[in-house]
Amino acid sequence: MNVILLERVPKLGQMGDVVKVKPGFARNFLLPQKKALRATKDNITYFESQRKVLEAQNLERRQEAEAVGAKMSDLKVTIIRQASEALQLYGSVTSRDIADGAAAQGVKIERSQVELDKPIKALGEHKIKIHLHPEVVVEISVLVARSADEAEFLAKGGRLVAETERAQMEAAEAAQRAADQAAALFEAKAAEGAEGEAAEAAAEEAPADQK
Repeated sequence: MNVILLERVPKLGQMGDVVKVKPGFARNFLLPQKKALRATKDNITYFESQRKVLEAQNLERRQEAEAVGAKMSDLKVTIIRQASEALQLYGSVTSRDIADGAAAQGVKIERSQVELDKPIKALGEHKIKIHLHPEVVVEISVLVARSADEAEFLAKGGRLVAETERAQMEAAEAAQRAADQAAALFEAKAAEGAEGEAAEAAAEEAPADQK
């Protein structure tokens, strides 16, 4: 199906472009979202007659989106969830959860503006893109934690460690300490041996009356 775009659509085209798309994509997304019109002769004529108005409206919406995006540059959305020792959630975090979390902090976004290919299923800090306008995309931090204190730790740049990973780290640290101690002991014995050899050599070289 050929359609004429009423706004920029990522990976598809710019406003005014006539592009060929799958019928289902047009019927289920582009047309109902008013992002495009069927590329009929009448619709193309209508678009050309309204192009300046549509471009002006698009510019105004983009400027508004840029202003909102500037306020969202440091936004950190906190979502509290239960999770296992492996840091995996008992459930998941969806685009609706992120939109609700932003709203709780006084920032209104639609779930459709949240770019989330699949639900979040692990604790930690996640970088999520928010599409405020076809030409304005901002990135926010979503902190998924088991408590407010844990979320604050993540906000300060901390990293959560799973129990299995923690045990591996502790084992590696213990092995390193043991290796360091063994190396220090070896060096100490080597030093003692060198001192003994030096003393023997000095005794042999001493004059007879000093022996």
